Amino acid sequence: MDFNFKEEQLQFADALKRWVTKDYSFDARKKIIHSDSGVSDAAWKTLAELGMLALPVSEEQGGFDGTAVDMFVVMQELGRGLVVEPYLATVMGAQFLTLGGRHDTLLEEVAGGELKLACALTEKQSRHDLADILTSATRTANGYVINGTKTVVVHGAQADSLIVSVRTSGTRRETKGISLFVVPTDADGVTVTDYRTLDGQRAANISFADVHVPTTALIGLEGADWGILDQAADYGAALLCAEALGAMEAIFAATLEYLKTRTQFGAPIGKFQALQHRMADMYIHLEQARSMALLAAVRMASDDPEERRRTVSAAKFRVGQALKFVGQQAVQLHGGMGVTDELPAAHHFKRLSMIELTLGDADHHLQRFIAQPGFLSGSVE
Repeated sequence: MDFNFKEEQLQFADALKRWVTKDYSFDARKKIIHSDSGVSDAAWKTLAELGMLALPVSEEQGGFDGTAVDMFVVMQELGRGLVVEPYLATVMGAQFLTLGGRHDTLLEEVAGGELKLACALTEKQSRHDLADILTSATRTANGYVINGTKTVVVHGAQADSLIVSVRTSGTRRETKGISLFVVPTDADGVTVTDYRTLDGQRAANISFADVHVPTTALIGLEGADWGILDQAADYGAALLCAEALGAMEAIFAATLEYLKTRTQFGAPIGKFQALQHRMADMYIHLEQARSMALLAAVRMASDDPEERRRTVSAAKFRVGQALKFVGQQAVQLHGGMGVTDELPAAHHFKRLSMIELTLGDADHHLQRFIAQPGFLSGSVE
């Protein structure tokens, strides 16, 4: 298999890297984090102008029809640059709309940078189980009425519309009876509580109290949207693996530079063999994570959902192991400076910690991998 990126993919990555270096410096990022909204309108406009928002959208809706592999290089640069804009939330939301096939106009708005999305999928009791849904939607003469609460909705307060998973039938944790809706954040009955997360990004708890939506708000088919939810979540997990890779590359490079410049006993500490061994171990984890993250992006194009689930869960598990090891080693090798807000490495470590907990941690994906058909019988290749 050819793992070399195409020229167009490298051009996207290079354009994004140059923008981050020039206009999204560490100091500029700190100002954005501490602003009222926690995001930058100027940065969002630039992402749209660079074609990053149009990349995952189909050509029919004004996009570039980019694959998960195309998105891989973008997410890698966003991770390296610690970008806190609602990009992942929006492109993951766009994936829901693409799979549903009913909201072309909204996809056109995403491609043009006119619409920000967020995915309201988790609840207080659900942890990593996306089928554990208590939020309900009841049919009415004109559509549906939604009631319930979603928690830790990444960039929920910064979104114009929400992708909301609800239960229209069935019982808790049952995959049958799950429906998906597009709900404007300013709809009557929607209450958004915004807060900053550990990594400097924003999330929100969102309550729905008798929120009326039309039938056209459905993303797929009533009670039969688990397949869309499962596939879009895998898409988001694959992109998170790519973002984690970029963050690990940045924190690895920063640690290597620190070992070359920090002196002790009259010599750079990078000359000490014990620390060289630790850097070698970090590099091994990084390269194994790179292979699995890229494989997950490739397998997103598979027509076999079992193969997709196996690969994405294997990648999220391996990347979860790697980010914990690389992050912890980097902090220790930096000494006390490794946990200070003045050092980008500390912010990379915080972001890596949040990526581990988003869309399923390593333990969750290990169990999901084991649960796939064929594993216990030994037929999985």
